[in-house]
Amino acid sequence: MTKGQDTKQRILELAAPVFNTKGYAGASLADILEATGLQKGGLYNHFASKEELALAAFDWSVDQLNSRWRTSVAGKRHAIDRLLAVVDMFNDYYSNPIVPGGCPILNTAVESDDTNPLLRKRAQEKMDRMRETVATIMRKGVERGEVRAVPDFDEMAVELIALLEGGIMLSKLYGDAKHLKTAQARARKIIQSELKI
Repeated sequence: MTKGQDTKQRILELAAPVFNTKGYAGASLADILEATGLQKGGLYNHFASKEELALAAFDWSVDQLNSRWRTSVAGKRHAIDRLLAVVDMFNDYYSNPIVPGGCPILNTAVESDDTNPLLRKRAQEKMDRMRETVATIMRKGVERGEVRAVPDFDEMAVELIALLEGGIMLSKLYGDAKHLKTAQARARKIIQSELKI
């Protein structure tokens, strides 16, 4: 990695928590400069605009999230175990977020739905990938005879993710993990009752 690439990576690591906690609109240039320790010229030497930096920081945050997903399912061979590992991983979104502020997809989706088309599109792409990952675990489980086929795997993936992301949102809103725990219990029940053979 060149010095410029290393600096750019460091900027992303330091700016991502600012955007994830304050949002795109709430994160001022002064906040970003303070977090990165750079002057305005140094920042704009690597990113042409605040929006370019926000998109790159969002991608970086989701890459960190994807790494945690891979780690959580590593070694789990059975589809049910993989799905339950995904459910359990949502604990980290609340109690030990990989990027301060919680789930970057949820945060960006909520903030950008009516305000920033580029961030909204990027959040949609990342959510599509999350949904497809969950649906693929189920489809492969059917192929291996590990889970029951359901009428629509994509619909079930939406249901599970909506439960878990909603649990995160409510727990953050009220400062109480019980909402996430309730959502996780319901997600486990769905997995065990509707998919387990």
